[in-house]
Amino acid sequence: MIDAVAVRPPRLRAGDLVALVAPAGPVPQEQAAGAERILAGWGLRTRRGRHSLGRHGFLSGTDDERLDDLNAALRDPAVRGVLCLRGGYGSQRIVDRVDYDAVRADPKVIVGFSDITALHLALWCEARLATVHGPVGVALRDGTPAAEAVRRTMMTTASVVVAAVPSPGGFAGRAEGLLLGGNLTLLAASCGTRHQPPTAGAILLLEEVNEAAYRVDRSLVQLRRSGWFDGLAGVAVGHFTNCPGADGVLAEHLGELGVPVLSGLPIGHDLAQIAVPLGLPARLDTAAGTLTVGALAR
Repeated sequence: MIDAVAVRPPRLRAGDLVALVAPAGPVPQEQAAGAERILAGWGLRTRRGRHSLGRHGFLSGTDDERLDDLNAALRDPAVRGVLCLRGGYGSQRIVDRVDYDAVRADPKVIVGFSDITALHLALWCEARLATVHGPVGVALRDGTPAAEAVRRTMMTTASVVVAAVPSPGGFAGRAEGLLLGGNLTLLAASCGTRHQPPTAGAILLLEEVNEAAYRVDRSLVQLRRSGWFDGLAGVAVGHFTNCPGADGVLAEHLGELGVPVLSGLPIGHDLAQIAVPLGLPARLDTAAGTLTVGALAR
């Protein structure tokens, strides 16, 4: 069972400084500039990591460079929020060397999704920090519901209510528990590491992009065999974008759990995705078609 209370960071306020970091894939300069413009429109100041626009093969920099940018943001008391600019791949390569003492001493709002799932898991397991599963910097589009959801989650103390689009594959019921999870491939890749969290009593969030049905199946089997599904309270299923055949695979595996499953949530790889806090109490109601998560910030 999950027996720790989440650490909730202070909400962001106008004038606060947000560090833009790239712990995974390389970031186009124009897209980083777009994220800066959007955050400036919310009254926030931004500062790019020294290596945030770098490139080292399929990464935004060497492991040491990407880690230095992230740790510098976590250690700096002037930085109140951290926005990951891109997913892609690479966060798992550095999470074992993140300065978790700095996280515990000065919790900050941290936002990202996809490959950043590895960082969310690590921050929860090491510091019980509640974080934001939401658009990375390159995915922010001004004036969209996704951008507004990120702003509201980072800068207010309001709960988040996500309404599902009617979708096949759900299983009826209500569930309450901490919301944990994220990208399916990254969850499977965490199995056997020190950043596989206890999930008994939790609501597990799943989303994915560009995976064949057999690869979705393989990841779900890995989660099942590694204990992720043991004692779950419920499952929240977000976008499985460009994953043909995934609905049937999900229905087969999740239907065996005997817990409520809400599909069709606008969370994950889609421009319409809604930001949600991870590591906080949530309520899933399949009759109402909603996932409600407590306020991230205090």
